[in-house]
Amino acid sequence: MKTLLPVRILFAVAAAYDGLLGLAFIIAGPQLYAFFGITPPNHWGYVHFAAGILVIFGLMFAAVARRPAENRNLVQYGILLKICYIATVGWYWVHGDVPAMWKYFMGADAVFLVLFLLSLCALRAAPAPAE
Repeated sequence: MKTLLPVRILFAVAAAYDGLLGLAFIIAGPQLYAFFGITPPNHWGYVHFAAGILVIFGLMFAAVARRPAENRNLVQYGILLKICYIATVGWYWVHGDVPAMWKYFMGADAVFLVLFLLSLCALRAAPAPAE
């Protein structure tokens, strides 16, 4: 049986990345916007809600890291998250301008997207967990 260690590591890194990024925007959103010179939205609830969703996805990625075969069905939602973010930032980048910070996150999400797709192939090839 092929080891799922690379998948575990990938999703542990994804859990830390999205979870800590979400926490950073919950805890220090105004400071991050100021540091990067970005005009904040008219209400911090928009930022906190999106950041909370990142924390939730971070928890989901941690579940995949702990038990990849058993939680392989969750990987597709991570793929959709990454596609959604890439498409949103990409759309606004093509049709105007997007602050550099969001472009860097888009680049990171593009890497995660490719790796998530590869991990999904590996997980589909892995034996199904015993019930």
